[in-house]
Amino acid sequence: MAAAKQFIVVGAGIIGASIAWHLAKAGAQVTVVSESGAGGVATPNSFAWINASWGNPEIYFRLRTRAMAEWKRLAKELPGLPLAWCGGLCWDLPADRLEAYAAEHSSWGYGIERVDRERAAQIEPDLAEPPEFAVYVAEEGVTEPVAAARALLADAERHGTRVIASTVSALAQTNGRITGVDTSHGLISADEVVLAAGVGAPDIAATAGISLPIETPPGLIVHSRPYKRLLNGLVHDEKLHMRQTAEGRIIAGSDFAGGDPGDDPAATARELFAVAKAALRGAGDLELDFHTVGYRPAPIDGFPIIGRAEGMDGLYIAVMHSGITLAPAVGLFAAREILYGERDPLLAPYGLSRFAQ
Repeated sequence: MAAAKQFIVVGAGIIGASIAWHLAKAGAQVTVVSESGAGGVATPNSFAWINASWGNPEIYFRLRTRAMAEWKRLAKELPGLPLAWCGGLCWDLPADRLEAYAAEHSSWGYGIERVDRERAAQIEPDLAEPPEFAVYVAEEGVTEPVAAARALLADAERHGTRVIASTVSALAQTNGRITGVDTSHGLISADEVVLAAGVGAPDIAATAGISLPIETPPGLIVHSRPYKRLLNGLVHDEKLHMRQTAEGRIIAGSDFAGGDPGDDPAATARELFAVAKAALRGAGDLELDFHTVGYRPAPIDGFPIIGRAEGMDGLYIAVMHSGITLAPAVGLFAAREILYGERDPLLAPYGLSRFAQ
């Protein structure tokens, strides 16, 4: 039975928290090990956009739309989860590419509305210069990422999960099988280890001779002090992506994943904040509070790594960019595969073995 097995989840960001929660809900005995505590490393620096937007092939679009539906399921199962379906207004592409994106994704069933300047101003009345042409997707949303990860872990703990603040130095092996993790607090044994440590995953995997082809590009995001409501949802301008958090902070990046921090991140942050402030009417008293520079775990082909490591029993890997969007689906699918051997067809393209081909 699942309840008799011991599982370790390395990582307490949104992916690790979701997998731990889904395992615990299924009756498994789970220990979460994370040096950084609830929220992980990449999650606190996330723009937290939940979407299946442009730039994705249809096969990946299907996984992302399923993940959006799983966010709604998760919200029902965990009331109080910080989640808002606020919609996204986008004109971050030349008009011809924006129209091509709208046509393609509309044909796939994505709820895209083409909008003119008047309609854009209705959606976001405080934009200083509404676009002449944009697309709007009402079904896109946001979460507050650290609060969501903490909520998942707290409920997992109510189902018996242990959360340990410790550094994982290596994967422990016995006869070619992963049997636990070596930590700053000693060896912790398990029947299976789930590696969901984001940017830290490659170094940990390497201790078992496993190569994870992941890049960790930096992304700078600015955060204002809490302010009156200026934005209803997500705004994606050509050089500026913005939203307003539940506590009223305007957060912005030159890209939703954060932009290049440059040689002087503080100066880059001030320049970016000035652009964001100028883009909003009524923002005269808006003040910069702080900036973050996050490092996102991005597999080199742009798609997630999800599944067991071939040739190494006892290890399941879940590392990806777009962790916020994918988290509830990955948690559900990973738990089913780990416990019952059922791999969801939507995960078929995303095993680690694709990089060996």
